[in-house]
Amino acid sequence: MGDHRSADTEERKLQAEQAGAEAPAGSAEDAHAAEEAAAQAVEHDLEALQAKAAERDEYLALAQRTQADFENYRKRAARDVQAAQERGAAKVVKELLPALDNLERAIAAAEEQEGDGDHHLTAGIRLVHRELVEALGRVGIETISPKGEVFDPTVHEAMVSQPVEGAESGTVVEVYQQGYRLNGMVIRPARVVVAA
Repeated sequence: MGDHRSADTEERKLQAEQAGAEAPAGSAEDAHAAEEAAAQAVEHDLEALQAKAAERDEYLALAQRTQADFENYRKRAARDVQAAQERGAAKVVKELLPALDNLERAIAAAEEQEGDGDHHLTAGIRLVHRELVEALGRVGIETISPKGEVFDPTVHEAMVSQPVEGAESGTVVEVYQQGYRLNGMVIRPARVVVAA
């Protein structure tokens, strides 16, 4: 399309030059008309260039908006995938926590009955417990064992509040059940006894 307009412009210029060349040398009117025709041709070309520049700017703005929209979509999709992975891990951990609690109870019961913490059965249970805790740690699960810390209702669940000698009021004095969190999100609060 640009070649066609260039050809039109060239043709008009040629016609204007020919009109000036055919006129007698003393004809100022014809020379003025030729200049005016050439000026009109240049003005027409300038308008065409300005229209093309405006169209180019529209397409550039559209391409930039599309690129920004795609980048936002990509970031949102990555956040959604991360959130889905965390929800899935949290769900699996919630299902495993009762088994982990039972292993801890089994270790405590075996140690009480045997009187020897190094018994082969107790050692085996401890090994399984340690491996399970380490596996949870590898996927970002942290234990919450707040003994001696100030009670925080967002992370702790108070089972009992009682006066305890030597403990400051509002301090966790005993942990009934450990809590767990994944990337800062509490999966299960720690169940605790709080000093009154």
